[in-house]
Amino acid sequence: MEVTNVTEYQAIAKEKLPKMIYDYYASGAEDQWTLEENRNAFARILFRPRILIDVSKIDMATTILGFKISMPIMIAPTAMQKMAHPEGEYATARAASAAGTIMTLSSWATSSVEEVASTGPGIRFFQLYVYKDRNVVAQLVRRAESAGFKAIALTFTVSIRYLYRFTLPPFLTLKNFEGLDLGKMDEANDSGLASYVAGQIDRTLSWKDVKWLQTITTMPILVKGVITAEDTRLAIQAGAAGIIVSNHGARQLDYVPATIMALEEVVKAAQGRVPVFLDGGVRPAEGEAGVRNVLKMLRDEFELTMALSGCTSLKQITRNHIVTEWDAPLARPAPRL
Repeated sequence: MEVTNVTEYQAIAKEKLPKMIYDYYASGAEDQWTLEENRNAFARILFRPRILIDVSKIDMATTILGFKISMPIMIAPTAMQKMAHPEGEYATARAASAAGTIMTLSSWATSSVEEVASTGPGIRFFQLYVYKDRNVVAQLVRRAESAGFKAIALTFTVSIRYLYRFTLPPFLTLKNFEGLDLGKMDEANDSGLASYVAGQIDRTLSWKDVKWLQTITTMPILVKGVITAEDTRLAIQAGAAGIIVSNHGARQLDYVPATIMALEEVVKAAQGRVPVFLDGGVRPAEGEAGVRNVLKMLRDEFELTMALSGCTSLKQITRNHIVTEWDAPLARPAPRL
């Protein structure tokens, strides 16, 4: 089957993967309203194309935390990728490197930071939850730093609700936690995963922990899970090097804004002091070839959109290139009489 659109990969994944694994990747919390809204909200933003501009040469390169990448498209953290393909995170790491962009490795990966680093050169960030045992956190951070990872994506959440109905296949494990003293885990219940999540993620986590994390690593810290101006300002005050606008793939709390809807509020609050990133859902793919193809399609679509908008560099892209439903009434088909 020839894939011509990124969304077609989701249909392929649904056909190929066992239902429990597909549901883990594709489902959201409660009524899944925010899950759908994460996608549907993009459809309410329209482009304002421009004409008669020389777009024969388009530069999509940008710099993230001092690292030059080929395009402003990166790979967000997705846990347990070997459930979808035997190569899992290895494939994603190699494809990201080949595309000249950044991969963020989930701390809940089925490949360790050392194993991902062994796939070859590349710019990689490490996603991190904070656990009650700060020694566990410190060990994870030190290992990521030693493996050459360049930044921490600190994720604020009080629970991982969607995992309670999920069983990690017995032939897989959370590789970054091997050899760590994690306390008692219920090996008879969901491979110990649900008990681990419920018992170890720290619900007392606060902004002071961003400052604590800065004392144990030289890596810049991105705060993931921000969707309001208030939290944007607090993150910057706490010393965050960047903001990731995220509702955790709509898996935590339903009926919150889609990330694209929250983006403008966060960017305005940041006032250019730190970079702002956005994530918005999972798109499983077919190993390294699938990830490469997804990145290529996204790059090609972005380049074409820039050309039709009359932009030859990222700096030329402005808010004036789009119109939203809160700017002015959008053109809609006339009702049928």
